[in-house]
Amino acid sequence: MPPESEPRPSTGAGRTLAASLLVDDPRFDAHAPPAYHPERPERLVAARAAVRKLPLAWTEVLAREATDDEIGRVHDARYVEALGKLRGQPASHIDPDTYVAPGSVEAARLAAGGLIAMVDAILDGPIAKGVALLRPPGHHARPRRAMGFCLLNNIAIAAAHARARGVSRVLVVDWDVHHGNGTQEMFWKDPHVLFTSTHQFPFYPGTGDADEIGEGDGRGFTVNVPLHAHGGDATYRAAFERVILPVADEFKPELVLVSAGFDAAARDPLAEMEVSSEGFGWMARAVADIADKHAKGRMALVLEGGYDLVALEAGLADATRGMLDPTPRQLAAGRMGEVFDDDDVDRALAEAKQSWPIG
Repeated sequence: MPPESEPRPSTGAGRTLAASLLVDDPRFDAHAPPAYHPERPERLVAARAAVRKLPLAWTEVLAREATDDEIGRVHDARYVEALGKLRGQPASHIDPDTYVAPGSVEAARLAAGGLIAMVDAILDGPIAKGVALLRPPGHHARPRRAMGFCLLNNIAIAAAHARARGVSRVLVVDWDVHHGNGTQEMFWKDPHVLFTSTHQFPFYPGTGDADEIGEGDGRGFTVNVPLHAHGGDATYRAAFERVILPVADEFKPELVLVSAGFDAAARDPLAEMEVSSEGFGWMARAVADIADKHAKGRMALVLEGGYDLVALEAGLADATRGMLDPTPRQLAAGRMGEVFDDDDVDRALAEAKQSWPIG
């Protein structure tokens, strides 16, 4: 794969979308489980298919390994050292959920560094938006430990890098079905990074209740919208329109990073939500509107979870299209069988209103 290529449309049908950056690397596939595991290389086969079939003008950004200093902005140095000792070692498990293979540490550092390179490219222009097809995922990785399939917290490392480059306000939107506990923890006291999350609750990893809003100077800069199982498009639309988007609008981000998991899809085997691929497209367009309004369009979709390959491909395709197509997206109010509980959104709104002039 060349480090860069001239912007060019893919072979997908339809009109060409706005230009986009793309991070992908075959070395991500070396993070391969010793036996069947839902976080497997085939996930990127589906993700690559989603991106390549779009009428998308894309420019590839070369993945490179994140440095210890870059990782150390959010991870403890002792953890980084311990993880480094596993490089090239036989496959093993760090915890019951999280494995390492001989190529996993290299893949993790490339994923984090690839997203840093994308953030640099976005900040330097001229292309303002990007899609990062990363493995292993990152949002559960905590400062001192791996967790939940994640070794390094890619999006947190990238947000901290943007801050180091002088970006005053970074918005992280996490729509993975599992709460991004690691990202939340890393920016718990930081008013410069607004962490927002929609997720099934109660559910793994057990964090992300509505009253988790940050601490000290960071109080109010963590916004959680925990949702009961079986919520779908209407539930997520309410969560975004009533809580996430109004807070983001008040925050006025200079860069938007999305922890784009697709495990809230109805087909996903590890969760119980009912979001359609069109729902992911609607969310991406809504977040892109915030980026276009406040951040000069600067936004990246960063792959997290999503374990049904069909749903992953469809969801990522619609989310990418939603981010890049300025045409307003229509979304049905609800679908048959969806459990819609406005109490979830009401509770999150009540917490957010303590810190933000919304609602």
